[in-house]
Amino acid sequence: MGTIPISSEDQGVLASSTHAACEFVQVLMKMQRAAQLITSTLDLEQILDRVVNDLASSLGSVEVAIWLRHPDTDEMVLQGVRGCKLFKKGSRLKIGREGIVGRVSSTGQMYYAPDVRLDPYYIACEPETRSEASIPMKIGGQVIGVFSVDHTEVNAFSENQLLVLEALAGHIAVAIENARLFQLERVERERMQQEADDARAMQQALFLKATPLVRGFTFETAWHPAGSVAGDWFDFIDLGDERYGIVLADVSGKGMSAALLMSATRAILRSLVKLHPSPGETLAHLNQTLLEDFPPGKFVTMIYAVLDANSREVTIASAGHLRPLVINRHNRFLDVEPGLPLGLAAGPYPETTLRLDPGTHLLFYTDGITEATNGHEEEYGANRLLEHFQQYDACVNGLIDEVREFGEGSIRADDATAVLIRSR
Repeated sequence: MGTIPISSEDQGVLASSTHAACEFVQVLMKMQRAAQLITSTLDLEQILDRVVNDLASSLGSVEVAIWLRHPDTDEMVLQGVRGCKLFKKGSRLKIGREGIVGRVSSTGQMYYAPDVRLDPYYIACEPETRSEASIPMKIGGQVIGVFSVDHTEVNAFSENQLLVLEALAGHIAVAIENARLFQLERVERERMQQEADDARAMQQALFLKATPLVRGFTFETAWHPAGSVAGDWFDFIDLGDERYGIVLADVSGKGMSAALLMSATRAILRSLVKLHPSPGETLAHLNQTLLEDFPPGKFVTMIYAVLDANSREVTIASAGHLRPLVINRHNRFLDVEPGLPLGLAAGPYPETTLRLDPGTHLLFYTDGITEATNGHEEEYGANRLLEHFQQYDACVNGLIDEVREFGEGSIRADDATAVLIRSR
């Protein structure tokens, strides 16, 4: 079969068509690379910079601009621009009333002016500009901005190029929205962190102060929140006549809610201690108040002790808290009959009295110590606590260090707090 001859005119048309196709493919590849760059960051300023600079270089255009809708006004605000002397960042156009950008933001439809000299909506930006394409950027069907591209040639954009620019506007819209959401989330995280830091500073101001000077006794404390704030707390209250209230408590839950309940419980307790002389009475009245105010499912375990420095006796009442550890030649856990945790139900709070002779010490602690786990899900436990205080130089900060070392590699899920009463 013979070949069909092609005329020189047909050859010219074919060459022109092939050249146009190659140009379109090159533009398409440039736009694809631009889209990848644009969506590779969550920094809004970087996105806007890449859009206006990288695309302007790729397209050889006079101007590339990004206008974003102001959330509180009927205006479009210029947020990124290259190649325009009339408009600067921050310039505004009224939606539906000013320029091609104003029209596009109102209609939500792409607008192409092949010759801006003949266009009724165009506002001149550069004297050399001859054509402009403005494309709406939408999220969820709502116009969030306008992507505008100007060129020095009349009718500079083919139909295929306009389709590519329209698709690119969609990528830009998604990138801008993601960056905005990320920015809002970051601001919210920073606000929450600042609130947590402030709350922690307030808790530290309450706890990390000098322990009282009591004749014949010294006190050691350790307070280590698992997060920014804690539900664990301790307190020393001067009751007069050489009597001192000593409190260690653990509020159920974690984080800010536990910290708020802790603060409320502490304030109520301090208002009650001088009205009721014994620890059992104090806990009973505190429990009655918390039953009225606490949200369902929340409770507090607490040890409240009154130390009489004159008699060297300490009287203890427990609201569902862990048994104190008596430390002397024969370390042992004190058999304290516990009442119910505070805030659950009414009930009695029996008392136990212990004489603290010189050399006999008493440890109060929270379950963040004994229930700390290691990588094998083993708990630190009561036996390790006993063993720690069999050492002659044992102290509460050393205890916390040992618990941390024990739980290395696992998540610390609870606050760890301890109060040691040393009898001299």
